[in-house]
Amino acid sequence: MKSLIKIVVLFMSINFSSSLYAADSLMVKTIGLELARDIASESVKACRKLGYQVSAVVVDRNGLLQAALRDDLATRFTLQIAEEKANSVILSGINSGEFRKARDDIRPELNHMRGIIIMQGGLPIEIAGSKIGAIGVSGAPGGHLDERCAQQALDTLSDRIDFAE
Repeated sequence: MKSLIKIVVLFMSINFSSSLYAADSLMVKTIGLELARDIASESVKACRKLGYQVSAVVVDRNGLLQAALRDDLATRFTLQIAEEKANSVILSGINSGEFRKARDDIRPELNHMRGIIIMQGGLPIEIAGSKIGAIGVSGAPGGHLDERCAQQALDTLSDRIDFAE
């Protein structure tokens, strides 16, 4: 009986110690360069068809710049604003317009954080329930139009997004 108890205790201690190191390595999904580039491009094209010159920025799941495009006549500041919109999506996990509405109570304070801006025009990019990045668009006369262009790009590329591994 003592041998059995020793074996059980030994087995439990092995399982316990291995669980301490279970998170030493993580498998994560993030957006690839080609998809990021194509989402940014489709966003700019969608706004151009509506008559707006915009910038589109795609960041990865950590908020690192993956792709940035500025249409010919879009002002230089649209690049910065688009990236900050995308970063607000990374911060909140939801589209930037929803985040703006949900946190209107502290929006002025959030807008003082370096690298984010709480304005409509940023959307998450998800594959199979995993957030792999975000798109931010800036330059149209209203955040709802920026968001519309970003959503149109995601819809256009939905076959690649839905079935990516």
